[in-house]
Amino acid sequence: MDRGYNDYEQYGNWTMEGVFFVTRLKRNTLFHVIEEMVPPSRRHILSDELIVLTGKDAKKCPDTLRLVRAVDPETGEKIGILTNNLELGASTISGIYRERWRIEEFFRLLKQNLKIKSFVGTNENAILTQVWTALTALLLLKWMHYMSSSGWSFSTLASMLRMNLFTYRDLLEWLNDPFKTPPLEPLPEQLLLGL
Repeated sequence: MDRGYNDYEQYGNWTMEGVFFVTRLKRNTLFHVIEEMVPPSRRHILSDELIVLTGKDAKKCPDTLRLVRAVDPETGEKIGILTNNLELGASTISGIYRERWRIEEFFRLLKQNLKIKSFVGTNENAILTQVWTALTALLLLKWMHYMSSSGWSFSTLASMLRMNLFTYRDLLEWLNDPFKTPPLEPLPEQLLLGL
């Protein structure tokens, strides 16, 4: 989760329930180091420490936590990653935090290109059906973007497809030559019965 979400009581509840979290440590977080562990060699991990939170809200999360300091391989920025998982390796914890950005990018892509502004139904089944439909549409759009030789951005492809939903043409042909005039009359697709 993002470091903007910093709720020590929630951290304590999750730890008590056996749910583990990985988040970025805020710079002004007060803590005491209990034990320093040896970080893996030849990795982007700078340190691996067991800590307890101190400060005014620390009593809400009295558990032993883990602070993994790492260097972001893409930006070179040093970051502190806080977790309650004491079993996974430090590089795995760092990898989990990095992968969260891919999830963020995925949801941003979903929200920007598939306009889910309101739900038709409000029960769980209706909402899940609409979300799964949106995910299926996103998957098909990603496949079309991959197949296209036009060099469009993903959002442009989604917009152009929306404008051409009711034109009758071969999809793969349209992906490779989108500005070709569509046929005036579609060819008959009905097979003749041999009676």
